[in-house]
Formats: sequence, structure tokens, C-alpha cells
Amino acid sequence: MNDRLSAQLDALRQAHDGLLHAVSHDLRAPLRHITSFAPLLRESVQALRAGTPGADAEAEQFLVTMEQAARRMAGMVDALLLLSRVQRAPLNPGPIDLAALAREASARLHAAAPQRVVDWQLPAVPVLLHADAALLRQLLDALLGNAFKFTQGRARACIALTVELQPGGLCWRVQDDGTGFDPARAQGLFGLFQRLHREGEFDGVGGGLALAQAIVQRHGGRIAATAQPGAGCVVTVHWPAAPAQPFAGVPGSVAA
Repeated sequence: MNDRLSAQLDALRQAHDGLLHAVSHDLRAPLRHITSFAPLLRESVQALRAGTPGADAEAEQFLVTMEQAARRMAGMVDALLLLSRVQRAPLNPGPIDLAALAREASARLHAAAPQRVVDWQLPAVPVLLHADAALLRQLLDALLGNAFKFTQGRARACIALTVELQPGGLCWRVQDDGTGFDPARAQGLFGLFQRLHREGEFDGVGGGLALAQAIVQRHGGRIAATAQPGAGCVVTVHWPAAPAQPFAGVPGSVAA
């Protein structure tokens, strides 16, 4: 068994374990909220029928909490299904322009939040790599979307995609100047439903980096992240070259 196949099998085992943990543990948290607050809501409804003062406000608060838990659970199920599809989808690799897909992803993010001011530093020339186009698009959406989300507190944010040719492949980095995170808490950063910030600070269920890692690993690559609180984050992707085919494109950047 060659090293690459062994690494892929190990990644599949880790993914399987992660899915089992998500189903058996993480999904239970919002479910506990719903089941715990249901009897409290019933008591509030009974108090409301009895004319108890303040029972309506209490019942409303219980409903809000249950609705939030249900929405979170729905988001977690969606993330779980998306990750499962990515891990099982057939690969159709070919030459893909990383720079063009990055520009498309940044345009979608700007369209979704046109009030944001972001300096996008993206490759100025085509950067061709060997990848499944649909999965690479999802990967860029996840990584640039994360950078976009965690820089939302900046009056003028900066998000950069830089590339570097290396023996045997390409190294590319997504860097932002956002909130960052404490590296001491980064263990399991790429695990499904792992969050390093409070739920009220940023949207999402903690599925983006797990999805990114699954896509990178399916292509035989590696992904890592470094950060400091308040000093932004750098996600590094090592992408292998196509078999018997060098990468095309010269690294460079331009403001989008």
C-alpha cells in the first residue's frame, strides 16, 4: 500500500469517527434544549390560562430558546449532509484556474453584504491546478467565507489569497486581518461543529473548516491554520501537482 493511499484511508477513518461523534454528541446539545424547555413551556401555558401575571413573557422566551435550538440543529444536519456528500462524491479532476474561482467567490460574498468594505488581494494571473471544479469552488467558498465572516468587525478588512510554487505541488494561503483565535484552543480546529467563538458573536455551526479539510484531503493535500487573537488568521493549503504534469501560472496578486 503506497503512502498516499494509506493517508487517504486514514483520512476516511477519521472522517467516519468525526461523523459518529457529531451524531452521537454534538447534535444532542440543541436537542436537549428543545426537550428541556418543552415542559417549562407547558407550565407557562398552564399558568397563562390561569391568568398568572408574566406567564406570557415567560412562555415567549421559552419559545424563542426552542426555536433557536431547532434552527441550530437544522443547520448542523445540513452541514453534516453536505460533508457526507463531499466525502462520497466522485472526483472529476482537471485543470482549474484557482484565481478565477477566487474572484467568483469574492463577488458572491460582496453581493451578499454590499455594505462591507474589503480589500481583496487575489492572484493577478491564472493559477492552474488539478482539481474537481465543483469541490474546489466549495473549498474557496468555505475559506474565503470564513475570512469574510471573521473580519466583519473591521471598518476596512483585508483578505488575501497568495500562491507559491513548491516542488511537487502548490502552496496557497488565505490570510485575513480579522478576529483570529487563541492557538491554545485550536486543537480539533478542523473537526465538525468545532467553534472557537461564542455562538452569539458569529453565525454558523462550525462546519466550514471540516468541509475544507475533507475536500483538501480527497485531493491528496494538507491544510493547516495559524492565528492570534485580534491579529487575523492564515489558512495554508498544500495542493499536489497533477500526475506527470507541472503546475501552470505565475504567483501574483491584484486588488479585486
